[in-house]
Order: sequence, then C-alpha cells, then structure tokens
Amino acid sequence: MAEDKNAQQYKSGFAALVGRPNVGKSTLMNRIIGQKIAITSNKPQTTRNRIQTIYHEERGQIVFLDTPGIHKAKNKLGEYMVNVAERTFNEVDMILWIVEATTFIGKGEQHIAEQLKKADIPVLLVMNKIDKVKKDELLACIDAYQKVLDFDEIIPVSAQKGDNVDHLVDVMFGYLEAGPQFYDGDTVTDQPERQIVAELIREKALRLLEDEIPHGIAVVIDQMKRRSGRGGMYDIDATIICERDSHKGIIIGKQGQMLKKIGSRARLEIEDFLQTKVNLKLWVKVKKDWRDSDFLLKNFGYNKNHLE
Repeated sequence: MAEDKNAQQYKSGFAALVGRPNVGKSTLMNRIIGQKIAITSNKPQTTRNRIQTIYHEERGQIVFLDTPGIHKAKNKLGEYMVNVAERTFNEVDMILWIVEATTFIGKGEQHIAEQLKKADIPVLLVMNKIDKVKKDELLACIDAYQKVLDFDEIIPVSAQKGDNVDHLVDVMFGYLEAGPQFYDGDTVTDQPERQIVAELIREKALRLLEDEIPHGIAVVIDQMKRRSGRGGMYDIDATIICERDSHKGIIIGKQGQMLKKIGSRARLEIEDFLQTKVNLKLWVKVKKDWRDSDFLLKNFGYNKNHLE
C-alpha cells in the first residue's frame, strides 16, 4: 500500500515559458535544468524553435517548453516563431510568463496578456532580472503587472544569478497534479544532438557578429560523424547561412579571423556538450532572403507542418 501512495504523490506536467524576446526565458530554463540546452545571447529572437527540456527530482517531473519570443513578425521566419509560441498555450498544464522587472508595459506585453486571458490553466508571472532593480522599484513593477492580468502567482527571480529560482520550482509543483513519468531520468531534452550543435554554433555567431547580421543567419549541420573506438572524437562539418554577400565577408572576416573565432568558441562548448573532442569545420553560404522562403525555412529546420 505504501508503494501505491508514493506513486500517487509523484507529480508531472508541462510548463510553457512565454514572453517577449530577450527577457531571459532560455537562461531561466537552463538554470532550472542545471545544464545548457537553449542558447542565449543579448540579442532578441535568439530561440527560433520550441525547445523541450525535462526537470527531474523526487517530487516528480516538469517538462519545460521554451518558446520563441512573441514579437511583431516581419517575415515568414518571424511568423513561424510567433505561431510556435502561441500554439504552445494549448498544449501545457501551466504557463510561465517571463517579463523584466519594469513598470513599462508595452504593446508586446499587452498582446501576450490578451492571449493569456484566454487560457484556462494557471498563469504564473515570473518577474526576471530582479538583481537590476531596488526593492521599492520591484514592488512598483509587481503592482503595474497586477493591473494587467489576474495571475495565479507572481514570483520575482534572477535567472542569471539563480535568486529565488528554487522557490519558483516549489510553486510550480504546488500546481501540478499526480501524473506519470514522461521521460526516463537520464533525458534532459528532446532535441537531437545535431540541432543542439547547430544552435551552439549560431549562439557564438550571434555574440560575435555585428547587429545587422544575426537575424539573417542559420546554421546547418552537413555532417556529424563519430570516429570508431572508445571515446572517439566527432568530425562535424557545418555551414553558416546568410542573406547577403556583404554579410558573408563579415562572417568570414579579414583573413578568415572571424570564422575561426566563431569556430573556436563553438568547438569548446560542443566538446563540453558531447563530452569528447571535436574536429569542427565551418563554411559560409549566401541564400538570399531565406527567411521569406518556405522551401529554405523547411530545409533549415523551421517546418510549419510541425505545428499542425
């Protein structure tokens, strides 16, 4: 009987992280999981696909869905990203709306609030970056958001520093019901290794390149093979796709220095992720206006059919 009681106490469920670009959704998810799965940068619209990660502990299992930032779409890639985020609302047990600690509530936040008013599941407001405001300012920020939506909970955190993140997890388990273990204890993400490797390369490019280029790049893994033998290293060939010839020159850099820098930084993180040595080769190709091409979007992994 005791075993049956314990089984009933095991909780599980799905939680979506939504919000405007660059509010720290991926940083928060990585912090909770305790491992880097989603790439981060100080540039908006870093996450392009929905990323699923799994948090395990004795109380149960929370499956996090980190969605692209909701923004005004300017091309087909942007439309895809917004659709991914908004479709997620209907597939989860709770929603974490991530916002920055500010009293300014812009049109983007108002749009998200209107979407969340339709949700019939718990909505938790997670006010991030509290390390950057004083306590009295934080109270004013919370008061401003309470007027926008009737939240089930408001939890201030600093995803970067980890402040109050454990409390957030505790609150989430309070809203979960008894449920099955969806994934085994060793699984931390449903993302294929190739996709994570491509994203790690794109992250380094985002951080190193000039502002006008990052939105117009994608990374495609052309080959990823492991050498035979115990602990064999990986040979990875990848192509950075950009939209203009002028961008190609900037990505490669003078005497190839920028591409070498991107490759060197990416290789270190890929080795840490794969737990073995990596031989990484990068190329750059121009595909004009790929963000508005249904064919190229599908080829680069942004497939609208996945949303059906």
